[in-house]
Amino acid sequence: MSEFEEKIVNLLEKIDEKLDKLLDTKRSGGVGSRAVASTGEGYVKPSAVVEKQEEVQKAIEKPPVEGRRICPACGGTSFKTEEDKTQVLFQQGGMKIYAKRYICRKCGTET
Repeated sequence: MSEFEEKIVNLLEKIDEKLDKLLDTKRSGGVGSRAVASTGEGYVKPSAVVEKQEEVQKAIEKPPVEGRRICPACGGTSFKTEEDKTQVLFQQGGMKIYAKRYICRKCGTET
């Protein structure tokens, strides 16, 4: 072998030794253990973190005030009121008072 080839073989052997040392420290929980966690089994996808944060936010949201109307379809609390001309509640002197119906502003469901 030529002198150049011997230098290359020596350098490759040194690289192998250093890699072995790095792998040993990672397995034993040394300095390189963070690299294993970020690239190995302990890696958590950023989208999973965001989804978990959104679930926590929904759980933290205040429940609606007791006695307030809640839409059965979307859970909204904002309603538009209209007179329900099919139900007459009271009639006095030609004036009719009709029942009200409530329509959700978010999804349009009638309650």
